[in-house]
Amino acid sequence: MITELGHFALILAFVTSVAISVLPLVGLRRRIAVFAALAAPATLVMAGAVFISFAALLYAFIISDFSVALVASHSHSTKPLIYKISGTWGNHEGSLLLWIVILALFAAILAAGGRGMDAALKIRTLAVQAMVTAGFLAFCLFTSNPFARLDSAPLHGRGLNPILQDPGLALHPPTLYLGYVGLSMGFAFAVAGLIEGRIDRDWARHMRPWVSAAWCALTAGIALGSWWAYYELGWGGWWFWDPVENASLMPWLAATALLHSTIVVEQRGTLKSWTVLLAILAFSLSLVGTFIVRSGLLTSVHSFASDPARGVFILGILLAAVGVPLMLFALRGPRLASRADFDLLSRESGLILNNFLLTASTVVVLVGTFYPLALEMVSGARITVGPPYFDATFNPIMGALVAAMAFGPVMAWRRGTLPATRGVAMAAVIGALLLAAGMAALAGGIGVAGLAGLALLGWLACGISADIWHRLKPFSPGTGRRAAALPAPVWGMWTAHAGMVVFLIGALGSGLFQTEVVVRATPGQSIDVAGKTMTLRRVEARQGPNYVTETAILELRDGTDILAVMTPEKRFYTAERQTTTEAAIRPRLTGDDYAVLGDGDDATGYTLRLYRKPFVSWIWGGAGMMALGGAIAALGRRRRAPVVQPPAALQAPAE
Repeated sequence: MITELGHFALILAFVTSVAISVLPLVGLRRRIAVFAALAAPATLVMAGAVFISFAALLYAFIISDFSVALVASHSHSTKPLIYKISGTWGNHEGSLLLWIVILALFAAILAAGGRGMDAALKIRTLAVQAMVTAGFLAFCLFTSNPFARLDSAPLHGRGLNPILQDPGLALHPPTLYLGYVGLSMGFAFAVAGLIEGRIDRDWARHMRPWVSAAWCALTAGIALGSWWAYYELGWGGWWFWDPVENASLMPWLAATALLHSTIVVEQRGTLKSWTVLLAILAFSLSLVGTFIVRSGLLTSVHSFASDPARGVFILGILLAAVGVPLMLFALRGPRLASRADFDLLSRESGLILNNFLLTASTVVVLVGTFYPLALEMVSGARITVGPPYFDATFNPIMGALVAAMAFGPVMAWRRGTLPATRGVAMAAVIGALLLAAGMAALAGGIGVAGLAGLALLGWLACGISADIWHRLKPFSPGTGRRAAALPAPVWGMWTAHAGMVVFLIGALGSGLFQTEVVVRATPGQSIDVAGKTMTLRRVEARQGPNYVTETAILELRDGTDILAVMTPEKRFYTAERQTTTEAAIRPRLTGDDYAVLGDGDDATGYTLRLYRKPFVSWIWGGAGMMALGGAIAALGRRRRAPVVQPPAALQAPAE
């Protein structure tokens, strides 16, 4: 009964979303107030129906209702409760419904809030968001029904993919989807502004918190996915340029550009056309990510669907979401043009450079991800585009972006520089030279690319520090007052940029100074790893809640002191009849000791992969700081007073 209720609620949500897509727009066009007024309450009804539907599916997983085909295929009666819950979205149909839940949640938040927002803009934004929701509800109902029943229910179910039975995968998809769907709100604002024919500073002020929230969630979601891959897959890395990893990176890059361009619109009223275009493209790239995961065109450890019919449906949504708004942009975009009244040396120019570099890096990742597929379709040849391509193309662009980050905050709006510019430049140069030269002298054997990366790290760290020092003037009277007077967006910017410094410490530290040892060891044998000793004591069988293991007992010593006992495992899941590798990690701020158990036996020995990865945990700490900085800036900006609008005669007319 509850399953049928969930299915009915999903149908009700689809019908309601179609009505919201049409009636309020007709009401605004024809001046039918009752139709226009439907947008907000109908959105709340639609959201409520979606929440009921998802709750019904979640209940089916919790009670192990194996008469539901999805539960039978992706759950098992012996699974721990947390993995029964995460199994709700650990599959195509459930993850799609989670996507729709977040779409509805964001729409409901706007419908219930939006104080101070122009009523017509709010109605149009809700209508556009409902169009997107209707497309995904149709996809869910017609090709991916999560409530399909089985004629004969199995006793236990097939279980969940073992690599998804992990706390990281319980958190990663919902966080990432918050980012993807947050970009749908920026998209809805952009299309609504085009329909209305008015893109102004107030429009940017209301859209920016949604873009900021999406960017923060995307940052956290990508970091969670990277962290999961690092400790779960047993490969010892944190980024592999996997197609699905790229699918989340591309909208993040576009969202970063969008976040900065909205600042220009809000502060100066320029870059309107470009910001609208970025909002459309950023959400389109999140749809591209959905297409990659569910179409089966590209294979990845992260993908969980390979049905061409579903891929075609998503492709149709993607073409509609890109084609129609771009046609509207072609018609209305020229009216948004504004006079560029700023000098080459100004903050506007710095943000334009930021957007150019981020867009170029997005194109590089897009080409690297889809070129192998296009080549195979045209010629039949199969190639792999991996780290060498991205090292040669993506890294230099991002290096230029990091170099520009030190100067952007100390440039003045419109023209000229701030007094801190010269001091920041000197500090950045000194920091770059000292760090690169010092590490070259101490470590030795660092290539040109590594030295360049270290120089950029010193450049950015000292540049940010000099800016903070200049604004706060520590150790002088009034420091506390100056700190309290600074607006929250400045603190958010410093936090996010400092997060990039922390991230670079982790990425460069683990990349340049990592130690890897692969050996065949028998019980009692000791191995030297980066000046420490790893001793294999034994390998024993253990019983888990729904798996059995081979567990190695490794002693990590520094001289005669035992630092830790590490227990890497090979797990065999009896229900799914699959084997996974579980790394043992000893995390420290200075670096991780990392051990992976391979095949073998006591007589011939076991394959061990042992790593020392300096500062690798700083990667995820830096990503967390970046997300926190974005949140601080967004919340602080949200409390600011509304932007004063220009006279109506200067605004583009609505049609």
